[in-house]
Amino acid sequence: MEALRAAGASVERLTDRFPKGTEDLVWLEWVGVNRRVVLSRDKRIRYRRLELLALKAARVRAFVFTGGNVGMEDTGKILAGALPRIERIARKDPGPFIYHVGKSGQPIKMT
Repeated sequence: MEALRAAGASVERLTDRFPKGTEDLVWLEWVGVNRRVVLSRDKRIRYRRLELLALKAARVRAFVFTGGNVGMEDTGKILAGALPRIERIARKDPGPFIYHVGKSGQPIKMT
């Protein structure tokens, strides 16, 4: 997260705003209403029907890190390097969408 902040991103952890265990449907709706962008390491979200429906209904724009066994610090560095591409996509595409970002830092649209 520090690498993203150092790169100029305004970053907020989910647990800074919602209690741990808050249902995905609740925070996804808030994200969509407030036009925030989700950065996540939850690779399985696109396979969970209710979450995917909530993401689409709220018009959420999500980027999911799929780089395998990479720690949080290195994930932050990779996402910080991808930040210009992420910002460009988020400005142009109103959503909903999910992009995967692997170790290369290249966002690839999945849904």
